[in-house]
Amino acid sequence: MSALLITFYILSTITLGSAFLTIYSRNPIHSAIYLVICMISIVGHYLMFNAQFLAMVQVIVYAGAIMVLFLFTIMLMNLNREDEVHKPRITRLGAITVFILISVVLVTVFINSKTIMGEYDVSGEDFQSIKTLGKVLLNDYMVPFEFASILLLVAMIGVVLLSKKEKIEKK
Repeated sequence: MSALLITFYILSTITLGSAFLTIYSRNPIHSAIYLVICMISIVGHYLMFNAQFLAMVQVIVYAGAIMVLFLFTIMLMNLNREDEVHKPRITRLGAITVFILISVVLVTVFINSKTIMGEYDVSGEDFQSIKTLGKVLLNDYMVPFEFASILLLVAMIGVVLLSKKEKIEKK
């Protein structure tokens, strides 16, 4: 086995393990930390695909900004143990069963898939450059880019409004 394949298997194990622990952990802070580990291991996959720009965007946007937003949301909501609703064991067992079944289906699909062999057309254009990505993002996909930013803003406002404690007036 080549070193690249071993690296892929190690990164895949870390990604799947931390994703499972994100869902399975009872502590929301631990879940957020496991999610950061999962996102950082995905950076390793991007680097293996020679997509350095996507790897850095993954670190800056997801592992950085979004996780800070999640942690502030968790802290803002002030989740306490006594307020937490405990799910019955059958619900957790069902979630684990669904996770295992979906994992088996995905592994089966990947094992049985056939790669497309054919000619690779080289246009000579560098799609990894930030200049090309900027032109595509801010020209062709400007409207979806702005919709995504508005969606994030509305979600942030919604979290603040949901977590805001109402003042009870004493008469």
